[in-house]
Amino acid sequence: MRSNGKTLVLGLGNIIMRDEGLGVRACEHLAQRYRLPDNVTVLDGGTLGLDLLPYLEGVTDLLIIDAVNAGAPPGSLVRLANEQIPQTLALKTSMHQVGLQELLAVMALRGQTPPRVVLWGMEPLILEPGLDLSEPVLANLDTLVTSVVAELRSWGIPVSDPLKAS
Repeated sequence: MRSNGKTLVLGLGNIIMRDEGLGVRACEHLAQRYRLPDNVTVLDGGTLGLDLLPYLEGVTDLLIIDAVNAGAPPGSLVRLANEQIPQTLALKTSMHQVGLQELLAVMALRGQTPPRVVLWGMEPLILEPGLDLSEPVLANLDTLVTSVVAELRSWGIPVSDPLKAS
């Protein structure tokens, strides 16, 4: 299905809590390595929770990137879509996921849930103070970003790699 609407790639996390900052770090990688069309916004949502509501107005396609506690080995990729997301967030890894769960609930109550919502994440290893991602998470960061790009392309969004573009 081709996306002609407004797409938001939302990176969540607290970058001073090691792997908790995964979503923000992945968005930084995405923005540095790829060119996206004007209708796609890449946003560092940090830990803003409900304060993100204004950024979601009019969004037709929402791709969230975050650390996800799914019980898998650290560094494992996780993809959740639509109704799977709130169910998985019932097992929270951090305070900002409370905000994400509430954000999705408020959007649903307002009838503003984008038709397409996908969460790409990774199982964290270390959720304690520090600035660096753990070894297994850092080792799979490029794979996560590549998966996000593949998802966007499957939505019909032309994503180009500026390092390979002529």
